[in-house]
Amino acid sequence: MTPTLVREHLSHPGSAPPRVNLCARARDWSEIQERMLVPLYETVYERLEVGPATRLLGLRCGSGLALLMAASRGAAVTGVDPSPERLALARERLLPDDPRGTRARAGTRLVEGTPEDTADPETPPYTLVTVFEPVGCLAGDSEGLGELLAAALPSAGHGAAVVLAGWGPPERCATSSVLRVATKLADPLRSAGSWRPARRDDLEEVAQRAGLKPDGSGRVACPFGYADLDSAVRGLLSTGLFDAAVAATDRKQVDKELTEALHPYRRPDGTVWMPNVFRYLIARVP
Repeated sequence: MTPTLVREHLSHPGSAPPRVNLCARARDWSEIQERMLVPLYETVYERLEVGPATRLLGLRCGSGLALLMAASRGAAVTGVDPSPERLALARERLLPDDPRGTRARAGTRLVEGTPEDTADPETPPYTLVTVFEPVGCLAGDSEGLGELLAAALPSAGHGAAVVLAGWGPPERCATSSVLRVATKLADPLRSAGSWRPARRDDLEEVAQRAGLKPDGSGRVACPFGYADLDSAVRGLLSTGLFDAAVAATDRKQVDKELTEALHPYRRPDGTVWMPNVFRYLIARVP
């Protein structure tokens, strides 16, 4: 995973090298990788009692699974993402009768672009803002997150919850060892992003820069499980975390080394299983 998480991390396929098939990658994200963070979404929604009184703004909403889960709890949801490929899949899920997603239907709205594009003075302020794309995986991967929040917070009400997510410590994230492949292969483009262990205060630092007040945190087990090695490779590549490696070498080389790195996590039945822990921070708009 996020996205984006080359700073696609979990949500910015528009920044990928030209050789990447963005539509295919968005589909792989939607069908293979996105569900890995479901325990995170569920835990946050349960803790914040997301329901009919919730007005949620999902930043970097991707293909919309987290929004769909909130909507199923009765929340009114707005999602924004710069990727037309992923947003098209979100529209299929959330607005099947309105392919362009240009108008709100049953409290749901999807917008391609930036948080400013969601501003509507005629609607009540948001009570919850989420950025479920985990940070703490690539050096500098939280850069720009403060600006993203700054653009969104004017639409949030006083006391609104803001949720940020991050990778847990590497000793509790099996996927960390696999992500190091991206750093090794992308060495000539290291400035575009290199692996680093998550720091304890990553999320707090982002919240502080955005002027938010921390109001609790937690950890959630989010194992990455795949039907086979091919699915694992496709799912991990869909995060965008290997874009710099593909640009520095080629897709065939990245596939080969990623497959080798995944072998220790392959089980006798051919499935791939990597235990991971993610962290979330809840902050409040002052």
